[in-house]
Amino acid sequence: MKHQKKGRGLSLPADRRLALVRNMMRSLVIHQAITTTEAKAKEVQRHVESLVTVARRGTVHARRVALAALPDSSVINILIHEVAPKFVDRPGGYTRITRVGFRRGDGAQMARLEFVDAEA
Repeated sequence: MKHQKKGRGLSLPADRRLALVRNMMRSLVIHQAITTTEAKAKEVQRHVESLVTVARRGTVHARRVALAALPDSSVINILIHEVAPKFVDRPGGYTRITRVGFRRGDGAQMARLEFVDAEA
């Protein structure tokens, strides 16, 4: 049974899965969009949404909470000073997943994870 088990295992041990999610979150914040498999995109989306919600506050405590989730101060600076201000008036739903087809090698469903436009 899968009681109180949130998220996807992605066929990885916990330490590698955490590293994968952190690296993808870092890439998303830096590049504003990433292309990956659909399962990975959905897993990263969960974490990025909560990270942006925390970063919107812009306080010292929010910065420390964000650093605990994504330990890279340069990326957190980008998140707090560039990304989060775009979503101050938005109550949630900061990212979107768009399917982009199948990967040629193994047929995996690919998806593009990106931040939504703040003006929309």
